[in-house]
Amino acid sequence: MNISEIKAKLANISETDKEGLCQFVDEFSFDERSGAIAIVNQAKKKIKLYEDEVARSTKMRVFENKYIEQGYQAICGIDEVGRGPLAGPVVACAVILPQDDMILYLNDSKQLSAKKREVLYDEIINRAVSYGIGIVSEARIDEINILQATYEAMRMAVSNLSVTPDLLLNDAVKIPGIDVKQVPIVKGDTLSASIAAASIVAKVTRDRMMQAYDEIYPGYDFASNMGYGSAKHIEALKTLGQTPIHRKSFIGNFVHKQ
Repeated sequence: MNISEIKAKLANISETDKEGLCQFVDEFSFDERSGAIAIVNQAKKKIKLYEDEVARSTKMRVFENKYIEQGYQAICGIDEVGRGPLAGPVVACAVILPQDDMILYLNDSKQLSAKKREVLYDEIINRAVSYGIGIVSEARIDEINILQATYEAMRMAVSNLSVTPDLLLNDAVKIPGIDVKQVPIVKGDTLSASIAAASIVAKVTRDRMMQAYDEIYPGYDFASNMGYGSAKHIEALKTLGQTPIHRKSFIGNFVHKQ
């Protein structure tokens, strides 16, 4: 093989295919050409990154494993997105992951690229035992305040599960009105695979909604700012006024309430 062909072969091996990467290294490790050596070193680096990710992902299951050992079966992670924006709903997600199937690269959704979130979204909804979404509108947020709206979205997400959970792992909060054991975990979306999965599904769900709203209400840059108070968004509020999806209780400093 020439160097370009060797490079192309490595590019076709998935970052999670450790066996394939190891076979690649074995096949070309005796090639003394400098280009081949460099590509083999890239493959070795991919193997190390994969092993590091497996170790990190294993640590992300420490809470789940702790409660599995105590006899809990349907362990559900819960998280929300959209507490701070000036426009759009708050969205919560509840996810029950399988006990014997580790999804790699789960993390706080804010620490992942949009592309990676989309890939993981598909993996999560396809491999989860069950997941539920809760969406509470901007009008409801104005009516009951953002904290209560967040709790409402979380309760809705749990109620939309097809499997009844026997334990909830929550990102920092305890949800009122739910008769299931709850474990609040500070920064849970970086420490629990289940909460991280919930944060990703909630984030992708809400982002898609805001991208659709950008088509309906152009000028506010919703597709980029997702309803948060970016400079362009605030300027649009001042010049164009509010839209039906703006939270009236959040935008008093920028427009006159209607």
